[in-house]
Amino acid sequence: MADVKKEFTILITDDEKMNVEILGSILSPMYNLLISRNGTRALELAKEHKPDLILLDVLMPDITGFEVIKTLKSSDATDKIPVIFITGMTSAEDEEKGFFLGAVDYIAKPFNKAIVKARVNTHIKIVDQMRTIERIGLIDPLTKISNRRGFEERLSAEWGRSVRERNPISILLMDIDKFKTYNDTYGHQQGDMALKTFADVASQTLLRPIDFAARWGGEEFVILLPGTDTEGAVVVAERVRKNVEAATIPGSDDLITKITVSIGINSMIPEADMMPKDFIEKADQALYKAKESGRNRYVVSEV
Repeated sequence: MADVKKEFTILITDDEKMNVEILGSILSPMYNLLISRNGTRALELAKEHKPDLILLDVLMPDITGFEVIKTLKSSDATDKIPVIFITGMTSAEDEEKGFFLGAVDYIAKPFNKAIVKARVNTHIKIVDQMRTIERIGLIDPLTKISNRRGFEERLSAEWGRSVRERNPISILLMDIDKFKTYNDTYGHQQGDMALKTFADVASQTLLRPIDFAARWGGEEFVILLPGTDTEGAVVVAERVRKNVEAATIPGSDDLITKITVSIGINSMIPEADMMPKDFIEKADQALYKAKESGRNRYVVSEV
């Protein structure tokens, strides 16, 4: 196990020597480590070595962790590297700011060994899964997001984790409204542009890299929200709905068109004897109700 995980490299950035030593003792048996004591050096190491994950202190003497992640996300060379903030700051506003800037998680100080290992391992697994998706062709060729097979693999992994950790998991099943009419009116080429636009808008709406969007098939798309309850899923669904409604779809001869989306939501804390297919089916039933009740809306599955 240790030899396999040693293929992954983690960059630890913290100006306090004791914090670096603690994290190093926890993670060095499983991962290759790079160490920096300030934000400037962290940016240099990230660009040079492209680590698989970065643990980043928020408060540092030269530049803050927030400034570091902004720089990382603005560069094509480093924008895909997941960042976990390590901090003693625990306010909801600070966490929201970190997620908005692209952080995948937070680890609070003082460190809990089990939590550090669990959260790091989770995000390294996601990195590995994404590479597998790219390697074996689980990307939809039109929209450039995951296809149904890729989604099912991701759901299987996240479902198992939710069962083990007793965490909620949510799914949004989405259908572009009256897409057949749109295709018949504007043609299949414009229909493809609508699908691409929808995929871009839905993906860009997600604030956490752990959230996962995929093309389910045809004009249907799906979003997986690990660690998210019904309330959180509703927030994401409404944000997707509004952003899709506001988006414009370019076409030939200065043609500008618009689309809307109907969304079915299902959330639960799964038990070991539950099946992911039933989880999806309830979202599909909610999606049907959203379309039947007027479209351009979301409906939450009944318990």
